[in-house]
Amino acid sequence: MIKQYETVFIATPVLSDSQMKEAVAKYVGLIKENNGEVVYEEDWGLKQLAYPIQHKTSGFYYLIEFKADPQFVATLETQYHRDERILRFLTVAMDKNAVAYAQHRRDKKAAKAAEPAAEANVEPKAEEEA
Repeated sequence: MIKQYETVFIATPVLSDSQMKEAVAKYVGLIKENNGEVVYEEDWGLKQLAYPIQHKTSGFYYLIEFKADPQFVATLETQYHRDERILRFLTVAMDKNAVAYAQHRRDKKAAKAAEPAAEANVEPKAEEEA
């Protein structure tokens, strides 16, 4: 039985941009290799931590929503534990209401992103010359 999950991990802040992309690619690839489907990804960027973890006060946050077999979550979390780049992680199973809310949030974000582009395409009204 396939379920939908949401996982957020915090990577160490000493990673370069390419190292962070490599870490994300590793986990997205792991999901796909195990017959999972990535529904959505979002880079939350570098944020301050509420408390120091391994003497670090900030970290790179990344969200991945995916569909997979429930047994796969243990494999994913084992990989998180083994990866020294990952400070913390959380994976949760999403019920139908959480899935609907996540879709609504994505749609709202997409509409907000499209809004400035639509405004840029509108030609300003010609002002009357005095």
